[in-house]
Amino acid sequence: MSGLNKIKSQIMDEARSLAEEKIAEAKLTAGEIIEQAQKEAEESEKQMLRKAEAEEKKQQEKTASFIDLQKRTKILEAKQGVIADVLKQAYEALENLGEEEYFSALLLLVKKYALPETGEILFGKTDLGRLPEGFGDKIEEIAKAKGGELRISEKEGAIKNGFILVYGGIEENCTLKALFDARQEELSDKVHRLLFA
Repeated sequence: MSGLNKIKSQIMDEARSLAEEKIAEAKLTAGEIIEQAQKEAEESEKQMLRKAEAEEKKQQEKTASFIDLQKRTKILEAKQGVIADVLKQAYEALENLGEEEYFSALLLLVKKYALPETGEILFGKTDLGRLPEGFGDKIEEIAKAKGGELRISEKEGAIKNGFILVYGGIEENCTLKALFDARQEELSDKVHRLLFA
């Protein structure tokens, strides 16, 4: 039996040795797997950190861009407000010209808008009642110089200031408001250049 025990002992020693080898190999493999997992975890952490930093930078750029847009919008609104105020004051100054200056300005408008045709000129109730002496003659002279004929209509136009030229049923609105409105964009550009250039 001692031979059998010896064989048993030898099998057991070999099994133990093989088991120890397998355990050592398993430990080595486990160590390698753990080390690889740690490297991958570290790399993943770095990637996540880089991604978070890039996202933060992107968000900061968006915020800066939004703030810049808001700033430019506010500046533009302020400029438009100033321009609107200047134009309003200019129109009010035009409306409040003294009689002599006002009617001189109207004569300049007649020179600009009169056509070489026969027509009539309509004034509003206020202006019709305060036309300077000889004003109709001056209008006729201007029209004649342009090859046309203009007479002051006895009808009142439903207008506040300025006049309406009527040629063969076609009306040319030469009220201060209409002329001012027609040149609103051009005047705004001029004011902008004067104030903000």
